[in-house]
Amino acid sequence: MTQGAAPDPSYDVVIIGGAMLGASCAWWLSENPDFSGSVLVIERDPSYAFTSTARTNSCIRQQFSAEINIRISQFGADFIKRFRDFMGNDPRVPQPVLQSFGYMYLADTPAFAATLAAAQRTQAALGAGTRHMQPEEIAAAYPFYNLDGILAGNHNTVDEGYFDGNTLFDWWKRKARENGVTFITDEVTGMERNAGRVEAVRLASGGRIACGTVVNATGPRAARTANMLGVDLPVEPRKRYTFIFDAARPLDRDLPLTIDPSGVHVRTEGKYYLAGCPPDADPAVDFDDFNMDHGIWEEKVWPVIAHRIPQFEAIKLINAWAGHYAYNTLDQNAIVGPHPEIANFLFVNGFSGHGFQQSPAMGRGISEWIAYGAYRTLDLSVFSYERVASGTAFAETAVI
Repeated sequence: MTQGAAPDPSYDVVIIGGAMLGASCAWWLSENPDFSGSVLVIERDPSYAFTSTARTNSCIRQQFSAEINIRISQFGADFIKRFRDFMGNDPRVPQPVLQSFGYMYLADTPAFAATLAAAQRTQAALGAGTRHMQPEEIAAAYPFYNLDGILAGNHNTVDEGYFDGNTLFDWWKRKARENGVTFITDEVTGMERNAGRVEAVRLASGGRIACGTVVNATGPRAARTANMLGVDLPVEPRKRYTFIFDAARPLDRDLPLTIDPSGVHVRTEGKYYLAGCPPDADPAVDFDDFNMDHGIWEEKVWPVIAHRIPQFEAIKLINAWAGHYAYNTLDQNAIVGPHPEIANFLFVNGFSGHGFQQSPAMGRGISEWIAYGAYRTLDLSVFSYERVASGTAFAETAVI
């Protein structure tokens, strides 16, 4: 990434934020045959060490309740499986593996069991491999679970699990550069607006970049970026915890990403296991607050997974970290597309933990909007800012 000032004083598209979603937008634009403009990506921290991208668990699932979210993930799975094709069959590009161990949602109330059954019907109608399972079926497939109190579960082992998202991220950046996208290390400190358009961004280095379109891809900092234009955005950093552990008695088969009714989740991670959860008290945190609360492991995570999987009573914690969700406080779903009054200011924000898996479709959608003024593949208009302005939440029951 180039340090210091941008080579040119003006760009057709300025993308603020160069992590997973910003890189996806840049690559898709650079590959769009109907877009020939100049693209600048501005990233404040080229190490990406404290981005949501760097601290993700890199999962993908089709187990959503809304059709559009299911289709977004189906495209994401296809993109991962055909990544080298999308990269022009470049022999330098590795082929990521999608580990399809699936998600296992467990329900402990009749209402939640009914919600899972309804979601499964929607998913199956769209071609997903989700099964709605009774406790005896779950026990037959995964006999290590303690299913006391569990009434039903949903599980899908087709194109659902986890993948090496860093491969996508690295090659999006590399290919975008090779296609002419400029990346610089700097920080946007303000934007100049004239009526219904952004005219320029101002940089911490003192530079000023005129622009045709601005894309807000600043993750947990998205509200701060929008505020530079006087725009309110209901996105804030929320802390999420991840733990890697070894088991004295490993399971005899891969563990699906199991979502306990308590909110704790756990899955296979190579020869180890990965677990995580939100804190019980879940406030917004400072952008730079990545301090661990080690009590969560002892008081919440370990007791839950040892109860649900008795073989995990004897385990050893190997590693732990905290990351940030770009949490949409309205409805925990993406905010995508143009501002209704500032037509050249585009959002790709508020993914609330879904950003990695949704990044292929979202980057493609943003590139379509910039090139054509409309979505041409998946219609992402349900994620528009208009629902934020009206306070109308997008309905999605499967939020983790």
